[in-house]
Amino acid sequence: MEPGSGHRSSASLPAASPAHPFQELHAIFPWLVESIFGSLDGVLVGWNLRCLQGRVSPVEYSIAMEFLDPGGPMMKLVYKLQAEDYKFDFPVSYLPGPVKASIQERVLPDSPLYHNKVQFPATGGLGLNLALNPFEYYMFFFALSLITQKPLPGTLHIRTSDCAYFILVDRYLSWFLPTEGSVLPALSSSPGGPNPSPAPRTPTMPFASYGLHHTSLLKRHISHQTSVNADPASHEIWRSETLLQVFVEMWLHHYSLEMYQKLQSPHAKESFTPTEEHVLVVRLLLKHLHAFSNSLKPEQVSPSTHSHATSPLEEFKRAAVPRFVQQKLYLFLQHCFGHWPLDASFRAVLEMWLSYLQPWRYAPEKQAQSSDCQARCVSERWAPFVQENLLMYTKLFVGFLSRALRTDLVSPKNALMVFRVAKVFAQPNLAEMIQKGEQLFLEPELVIPHRQHRLFTAPTFTGSFLSSWPPAVTDASFKVKSHVYSLEGQDCKYTPMFGPEVRTLVLRLAQLITQAKQTAKSISDQCGESTAGRPFLSWLGFCSTDTNGSYAANDLDEMGQDSVRKTDEYLEKALEYLCQMFRLSEAQLTQLTLALGTTQDENGKKQLPDCVVGEDGLVLTPLGRYQIINGLRRFDIEYQGDSELQPIRSYEIASLVRVLFRLSSAINRRFAGPMAALCSRADFLGSFCRYHLTEPGLADRHLLSPVARGCAARRPRGPRLSLRFLGSYRTLLSLLLAFFVASLFCIGPLPCALLLVLGYLLYAVAMTLLTERSKLHHL
Repeated sequence: MEPGSGHRSSASLPAASPAHPFQELHAIFPWLVESIFGSLDGVLVGWNLRCLQGRVSPVEYSIAMEFLDPGGPMMKLVYKLQAEDYKFDFPVSYLPGPVKASIQERVLPDSPLYHNKVQFPATGGLGLNLALNPFEYYMFFFALSLITQKPLPGTLHIRTSDCAYFILVDRYLSWFLPTEGSVLPALSSSPGGPNPSPAPRTPTMPFASYGLHHTSLLKRHISHQTSVNADPASHEIWRSETLLQVFVEMWLHHYSLEMYQKLQSPHAKESFTPTEEHVLVVRLLLKHLHAFSNSLKPEQVSPSTHSHATSPLEEFKRAAVPRFVQQKLYLFLQHCFGHWPLDASFRAVLEMWLSYLQPWRYAPEKQAQSSDCQARCVSERWAPFVQENLLMYTKLFVGFLSRALRTDLVSPKNALMVFRVAKVFAQPNLAEMIQKGEQLFLEPELVIPHRQHRLFTAPTFTGSFLSSWPPAVTDASFKVKSHVYSLEGQDCKYTPMFGPEVRTLVLRLAQLITQAKQTAKSISDQCGESTAGRPFLSWLGFCSTDTNGSYAANDLDEMGQDSVRKTDEYLEKALEYLCQMFRLSEAQLTQLTLALGTTQDENGKKQLPDCVVGEDGLVLTPLGRYQIINGLRRFDIEYQGDSELQPIRSYEIASLVRVLFRLSSAINRRFAGPMAALCSRADFLGSFCRYHLTEPGLADRHLLSPVARGCAARRPRGPRLSLRFLGSYRTLLSLLLAFFVASLFCIGPLPCALLLVLGYLLYAVAMTLLTERSKLHHL
């Protein structure tokens, strides 16, 4: 079904309602939803909203956006069916893994989204289903299409923020989670007609308990679903609550605490792997949720000012993030930090995490802030958020350190990620807030900690900084402990972010940053030397070119000097921010840098990777392997085999190289004796022949591999002629250019060839004399 046809049929829905009773609308609704968003098994693509862009397909894009708009024809149909209280079956088998497993085990999931909806199969039925109202059914398909629909071939480079799906998510969030005013009422089904009555809100816990995690430790059996009559005043936000729960469940609830703990095993198989597009959409959700929660008026923020007159929307704003998002987002981020590839695509996960950590960026007062340093200081107003999300800051920071220590920091993209994290955590007053949260969590309790409601006694010990705090500190301590226990379990082992273990990791990262800066400078110097030191005659094909094919294991060579400058700037600022956060002194950095062996030798070049001498030569130590993996040091790799048998290069003509090899091999076999006799002479003719018929530097080459050393000893190479240089594009182009220039001076091909031969003979005589003089000097 095409977007155009869907728009034409929907436009006639209100006018044709007498001819199309609700039973027919009820029958076509699942087909219409599947035609738009695709099937749950991914076989049917639907309208492919994830790849639909306005600049590529403007007509289809405009029709789809108008049809699926929150105030568009499709939503009118949803509300029309909603008013009739229709239900639609949704297979449990397509729900996220933890939810599906819980329902199949006859245990009711924690989210109220599923309460009173599970339908047991009839006799001979095929599996469990959820009975969803039209709005829920539509949103389930919309949210799951981000995961079930795979991108079509040729659409991998589409910018996610320009696609119809991404923009629709933004519109739905702005409509149903407004930052100003209240949620818009459901649209009437016909002009001048009455609004459809809202569907009863899903049975859930009272709004007053939103701020706390569910306190029951007993699993509720699925057969004990109860119908709860919520306050009628809460009906005005049932769509907002449903939208948020659906998005969070479908996009984030792919890992449970038990599953997360199992995934820590190196042999565990991943159950779900998010894509970069998935992460970008989740980041959009988090940014909007921060703006939604921060739109509360100042007098509504403090819990002490709550009154019975507080509207359900205001309560929902206060509870949206801690009640529905926090735990599932934490497990989602933990999985991404531990399993995402060590490449630049992790930037999407990183920015999603940093967006969640900075709710102040989306607060209304941010618009009024000036650009001075004092305005960028994190206000004490955000201390409760930092404390109640302590693990988001501390444990995930440790997870990022572990990733950063395994990446190539010489790469500008990786250096930028380290810079971004260091810059965010170095914001004034943020580190102090995190330290306060850790102190509250580590504060000793006078009763046994438990995840149920606990009674705390204000600390009475003296001589401590805690003694001057008011009794309310124990309440903050309870919140921090509840947060940690609910996310990590009662038996979690907490590692303080500002403790000695993490400080050691930060010092290692500081060392690697210093090394990466030196490596980038060394690579830049080598690139400059190789360009400036290339002899002019090599462009004419008369000097040997680099046939070793060595390259740097990073992207500096591709991006040039500007990349080196960016890398140096990012790493320099990141090191400065880390020193601010963890109070590292310059003396410490210098001492640790020297201890790790990052100093340069007397020639200004990088040392070899850390090695020890074994029976067969040099053997890498664990530190040496680490240095090679991260591009901090490397061996000077050069080809040590038969130069005639090297792989054909990209600058060579393959067929011509093969022909020249056969020709030179035939000549060498035929004249092996005479060439050996000539090279053994002690006069100038012998030196001239040795210069051309023996491989330069072969006798003096240092063979690093003991295997290669043995092979070289078994296969001595005598004098031989090599014509491979004639198979190079550069050599042939130089010859053609010489003949073309000669023709401009009326010199024919034969005289030109004689002049080239004569010129080369003079060059060869000079090089022979210089070579012999150099040998005499070294004797």
